[in-house]
Amino acid sequence: MEALMILLGLITGSFINVCIHRLPRGESVVTYPSHCPGCKTRLGFLDLVPLLGYMLLRGRCRYCGVKISPRYPAVELLTASVFLLTYLNVGLTPALVKYLFLFSVLLVVSFIDLDHQVIPNSLVLVILAWGAAWQIFWPEISWTGALGGALLGGGFLLALAVVSRGGMGGGDIKLMFAAGFYLGPLLTSVTLFVGFISGTLVGLALIVLKLKSRKEYIPFGPFLCLGVFLAVLWGQDLFEAYMGITGLG
Repeated sequence: MEALMILLGLITGSFINVCIHRLPRGESVVTYPSHCPGCKTRLGFLDLVPLLGYMLLRGRCRYCGVKISPRYPAVELLTASVFLLTYLNVGLTPALVKYLFLFSVLLVVSFIDLDHQVIPNSLVLVILAWGAAWQIFWPEISWTGALGGALLGGGFLLALAVVSRGGMGGGDIKLMFAAGFYLGPLLTSVTLFVGFISGTLVGLALIVLKLKSRKEYIPFGPFLCLGVFLAVLWGQDLFEAYMGITGLG
């Protein structure tokens, strides 16, 4: 089963790459065949085999020779890792379908935010609709908990945006409202904590390495998505570890 999850993750990662490239450009991710972004030639079957295609082509288009970004296989490997870790934590249960889809959309959100500094409303609506459907037909938490998580996630970032006069993007606010619907108040708190800590550490590292200046914008969406992933799979453990370290438990 682990091998199947890895294979499914690689295939999904290939589609995620398509979404990352096309959605910000307003292109269809379904009807338009995969093609080289350089010469526009339609790609063959072997070109599209996840990971293997990149290695066989040695990172270049077979038709025009343009270099293929190594991020394509990296996203495929990352997705495969996410799928495997999710399966190992939730098992072969309905929750596996629920969270594999959620995490896939969050990967698209993360890389679009990194590339374009925007979180598409369409993806936020997909996340919210998916969570609402599961809340109706297979709830893991109460409706009170779901709404509490949504209001906490979106409300906290909205308040922060007001206080900082725009220091928090609207996409981040909407994303955390939608994600909080899955998590409830406790795991939403864990998500925000992980997001701010990881974002701060990475930001400081980029500044120290002189890859970013203090005034340059660093997208926050990827850190929130990381927080959601960790909160879903290990949120309770992280919360208990924090309480133990701080002596509040």
